[in-house]
Amino acid sequence: MSTTSKWPLPAEGVRFLTPAFMLEKLHRHPLTRDCYPTAMGYYPHARGHRMRRLRHDDNLLLYCVDGNGSLRLGDQRHTIGAGDLILLPQGLAHSYSASRDHPWSIYWIHFQGISSGLFMEYLGYREGHPVIKAGIAPSLIAAFHNLLAVNRTGYSSSAFVNAANQCRHLFTQIVLEAARQRASHPAGLDLEAIQQTMHESIHTSLELEELASIAHLSKYHFASRYKALTGYSPIKHFLHMKIEYACQLLDSTEMRVKAIAAAVGYEDALYFSRLFKQTVGLSPRAYRSSVRK
Repeated sequence: MSTTSKWPLPAEGVRFLTPAFMLEKLHRHPLTRDCYPTAMGYYPHARGHRMRRLRHDDNLLLYCVDGNGSLRLGDQRHTIGAGDLILLPQGLAHSYSASRDHPWSIYWIHFQGISSGLFMEYLGYREGHPVIKAGIAPSLIAAFHNLLAVNRTGYSSSAFVNAANQCRHLFTQIVLEAARQRASHPAGLDLEAIQQTMHESIHTSLELEELASIAHLSKYHFASRYKALTGYSPIKHFLHMKIEYACQLLDSTEMRVKAIAAAVGYEDALYFSRLFKQTVGLSPRAYRSSVRK
């Protein structure tokens, strides 16, 4: 495991290392071996905090919630501010330090596991681009606090299994918040407005040009930006919203499939059924039968 910093810890700070015997359990356990924390902490107003590692054995995530700092990777220097997330994969030599004038407050997690590299990629790490804009999100801060509570469980195995899965959940939360941050940027898309239009149009149809006009972009530029933020093309995402609503109607009403097709904007019930099966994997009737067993 990589060495943590020796920064003098104040009363409100946290620094917790997972003990060796628990690391062995987490490494072997089928519910934790994919990804588990090896050390974690919270450094508030960390004046004088600095770290340099030529050998880095873990993966490391740092979340700055206040103040400033800097990160060096070889000849690259990155200025870190509130809302920034630093991703340092295993094997990457690095150094970082808090600002002298306005030192950062950071949450941090060292983690390992057979899927830790995949989590790094999912979080958005790319070579030469270790800093992600996640924004200041109360939900993320709360998730870090919940994760750090494992240091008061007397090394309970079940608590550490829970912590490992909280860690995975935290990473997926970060991806959502980072996407919201990109969308709220002045140069980004107003996803909330676009998706509100989709929901309001769930009973009818929408053309790509209509959605692009909300963003004041060409349909090609809009489609590319939307997919980069959500992982889906706009029309594909709109289809998924329709199918979700159709599932709700199949679950909660006795409406015929033809009526449900019309309720989500399809006059041709057979065409709707084909789209439904392509998306869900079952026909509408088979879906209704499966959820009522």
